[in-house]
This record gives sequence, C-alpha cells and structure tokens, in this order.
Amino acid sequence: MKTKSSLKRTPGCAAWLSPGQRRFIATTFAALALIAASPTLADSTSPASTSPIVSQGARFLPVLAEHGMVAAQEGKAARIGVDILRRGGNAVDAAVAVGFALAVTLPRAGNLGGGGFMLVHLAESNKDIAIDYRETAPEATTRDVFLDATGAASPTKSRDTGLAVGVPGTVAGLTLAFHRYGSGKLSLADLVAPAVRLAREGIVVEDDLADSLQQTRRLARWPSSAKIFLHPDGSPLRRGETLAQPDLANVIEAIGADGESAFYTGEVAAKIIASVRAAGGRMTLDDLKSYRAIEREPVRGLYRGHEIISMPPPSSGGVHVIELLNILEGFPLADFGEGSAATIHVLAEAMKLAYADRAKYLGDPDQIAIPVRGLISKAYAARLRAEISLARARPASEITPLDPAPYESDQTTHFSVVDAEGNAVANTYTLNFSYGLGLVAEGAGVLLNNELDDFAAKPGAPNAFGLLGGEANAPAPRRRPLSSMAPTMLFRDGELELVTGSPGGSRIITIVTEIISDIVDFKMNIAEATAAPRIHHQGVPDELEVERGVSIDTIRLLEALGQNVATRGALGSAESILRAKGLLMGAADLRQRGTLAVGY
Repeated sequence: MKTKSSLKRTPGCAAWLSPGQRRFIATTFAALALIAASPTLADSTSPASTSPIVSQGARFLPVLAEHGMVAAQEGKAARIGVDILRRGGNAVDAAVAVGFALAVTLPRAGNLGGGGFMLVHLAESNKDIAIDYRETAPEATTRDVFLDATGAASPTKSRDTGLAVGVPGTVAGLTLAFHRYGSGKLSLADLVAPAVRLAREGIVVEDDLADSLQQTRRLARWPSSAKIFLHPDGSPLRRGETLAQPDLANVIEAIGADGESAFYTGEVAAKIIASVRAAGGRMTLDDLKSYRAIEREPVRGLYRGHEIISMPPPSSGGVHVIELLNILEGFPLADFGEGSAATIHVLAEAMKLAYADRAKYLGDPDQIAIPVRGLISKAYAARLRAEISLARARPASEITPLDPAPYESDQTTHFSVVDAEGNAVANTYTLNFSYGLGLVAEGAGVLLNNELDDFAAKPGAPNAFGLLGGEANAPAPRRRPLSSMAPTMLFRDGELELVTGSPGGSRIITIVTEIISDIVDFKMNIAEATAAPRIHHQGVPDELEVERGVSIDTIRLLEALGQNVATRGALGSAESILRAKGLLMGAADLRQRGTLAVGY
C-alpha cells in the first residue's frame, strides 16, 4: 500500500493523487463527455414531471398552506403580508405592505431610499408584468464622475460619498403596483399602516437586525444615522432593545395619505436632497420629481418543458438565468447527479460564459441597444455549450464574449407572495451595501442607497462585487445602473409553479439558476433546493466559490480539472414558494436569522 509520500503531486491540483487516481478521473470525465456529446442521451432527458410534492422522507420540509403564502427575509413583514391576504387583499396588495414593512424591520436592505424590480403574475388574465423601479443617476452625472485626478476608478467616490446615491425608485415602484394591480379592496393607507405602527412604536432588536448592527462603520459616519441606530457612545443597539424610527413613520404615513408625491416633492424631497448634497452628491429636486417607475415586458425562456419568466434589463438577472439554463439543457444533469463534480464543473463553465456576456452587452435598455433575443436564444446557447470541455476548466482569461447578434430572432432582499387566486409577486429590492451609504436623510428617516457603484466607473474596473463592465454600463445622466437582481417565476403547462429570488449581489443569477435546476433536474422539494450547497463563478476573479457542505472528494475532483476552488460560508438567502397539487409550499432560507415562510 502506498503512503502519502509516494504519491505524485499533479500540477495545478490541490489534492495528492496517484497515477491510478488520475487515470480514474480522466476516464470518468471522458465518459461523461461522451454522454454529453450524444444527442440521443442528452436529448432523451424527458421534461421533468410536475414538481415533487413534499414527502416525509425529505431531509428538509417546506411550510404548507392552502390559500396564500409569503416568504420573506424578516418574519414581522411576512406576517403583515399574510394578514393583508386574509383581509381580502391580493398578492400585489400584500407585496406592497411587505415592501413598506421591510423598510422598518430590515433596514439594511428593505428600503424607501433604494430601488429594485417587481415581477407580477395576474392569474385571471394570465398576464405577466415586470416593474422596473431601479434607481437612476442624477442629471448632473458625468462619465468621469467616479474617477480620481489620475483617471483611475475611485471606489471611495462610488461607495462612500453622496455621488453614490441614485434617485430612489422604491416608493414609485410600490405605488405603481398598488394603483394598477392591487385588488381595490384596501387603500394605500391600509397597506402601509402596519409599517407606520412598527416604526413609531419601535421594534425589538433581534435576529438579522441585531447581527447587522454590529457592522456600524457605515452608520457611525453620519450623525443623522448614529442617533437612530447607535448609542451615544457609538455602540450599536443591543439585542432586546427597541429601535424606534419616528421620522420614517411620518414619511410612510404621508405616502399612505398622498401617494408617491409625498416622497418625490415637497418637504420630504427637500430633506433628501439636502442630505445628499451635504455628502457631496449632485442630486436635485428635479431629479426626484421627474423619476418614474417603468413597466417592461418580462424575458421568457423554456427549460425542459418549464416556462421561465424573469426580469429584463436593466436587470441582467433574467437574461442570464435563461442563458445559463439554455446552456445546461444540453447536458444530462440528472445522470451526472446532484452535487457531483461533473454537475458543478458544467455549472461553473457555463457561469463563466454568461458573466463574460454580462460585462460586454448589458446596461440600461433605454440608452443602449442590448441583444436580448440573441442572448436568450437556444441557438446561441448551443454555440456557447460547444465552448465547454468536461475534461478541463477553461481559464477565465481565455474567454472572449461571442457575438449573439446573429441569433436575434451582497445587500439586497427578496420576498415572494402567492394568493388564493394564483396571483403572484416576486420582488427584489436593495440599497446595494448593507444600510446602503449608511446615511439617513436628516428629518426624513430614510436610509439612502449607494447604488451607483453598480456602474462601470471605467471599462475593466470592478465594482464592489467584483463585476466588470464597459461602456454599456457607464455612468450617464438619468441612466439606470445594471443589476443582477432576478425575481423569477416558473410555469408548467400554463400553471404557476415557482416564485423565487434572492439577495446576494453578483451571486443572485447563479442562486436562482441553481434553485430551478435543483427542482427540475433533481426533483428536490423547495426546502431541499433552498438548503442545497451553492456554487458561484463569475469569471473574474477566476475562482469557483463553493459553500461548505460540498465534499472534499468533490473539491479534489474539481481541482484536478483545473478549477480554482474557494470554500465559502453562506451564498445568498433565497425566499421561495412552490405551487403544486393544490398546495403552496414555502421555504425561507436559514442562511440568515429571522427569515419566515408563512401562509394560511
């Protein structure tokens, strides 16, 4: 028997492998390559049957309900949403109430001073709507706004000053959804009343709020923030203490009475502008007054018989979720096995290709032409799939984005809502960093975003999540920065099947893709898919992130293929609802404290 010292170290492999082990690896992946290359085997993977009902044999069990359900990153807000459903509100009413409540109960990500995307499905009319309420750059924004005197990108300018603040879109987005798609049974004042009460009376500091307040640097910089979230000595509010936000309560109450004008004009708007400009920003009252949320057509795809509906640009999320699934459809993942080295390798190689396309082609569709139809086409995916080797990891430096034109024919929060009629909302919104800029607008209680860091300060300069970009996502007046947010729904035979989404910055796209694949390819229930170890590769840095829970044997196989594996803690916090056989099955991600899926 050979000892460890008698084994030969393979260049580029972190594990000690004998020649026999290396032959085994080579033989295994050569066989898998033959499987993937075989049209009969690859194409014979039949569309998955209706998503599996929960069984007592599962390692993780979802929450069950018959009439309505909300899955959110904070429990008080989720319960508020379910109460709205019980009172006769529809999924949109509940989503609006949850959105305002999270601004109080999950202040590091829930917000009035940020922006996001809402996907709405109306069951009776079978209509799907994408509401874009992403922040916009102020009119005075210039191409070089985030460069220093030498012409280099300045992360401080784009993350830590008033220049980073985009014109907030959340209030416009939530009120647009309410007025156009609410049930009409409840007033806007009814929907925001729970948030007003929580902000005025205060909430107990616990769960994620207690965890996040330990990171106080961003809040301590600003006196208007410190007096709300910190003690006079600079220490954060502790578990069991009360966080009251009376200024925020007044603003939310005013929005309930007067609509979005209470936020975008008048006294509240003046307070926001004063705080942004005092921090070095360029936003004006006209920037606020002229902001509009936009309805867009969702992007659509098909994965093994399941229809995918997701968010279009300026979110890159929907485009690249569909692009990734199109690439994966040509591989027999069920035969490879869940969590296997072959499955993870294929996922990682597909991710590299999608993120290269993201850096080159995606931006604000109102200001640039984006080849969306090409990027989400099956033919383009087949061309990309041919770039993947099952026997070797391709270095990111070798990847150059292909041309899709010929085929033209980390702090965010997500919540999902489904009502008794089958209406659904998937909503993802953000301040960018945890607590955004950290700046509360004096007298308004509104935490402001630092979302403009999502622009490409200059071509090739990474943002805070390491994502690269070019001219398609350069700063410009009134432009919406590119996002990875991907509120997504899955349908089967025309029936709503899945509502999902996640925070996680650049990892959002891969998290949503993996949840869909886990359900469709590996027949997991939604709780199992939510708990399954996740992976992520965005090309640059050339690093395959895997969550703890991926076995060391699998990691060694991946390293032998040339993958640069880095083990991480939690990746994202997906909040999802699966609908099948007359039941709603919810899963709140346990990677964060305080999440909740609740129904009735």
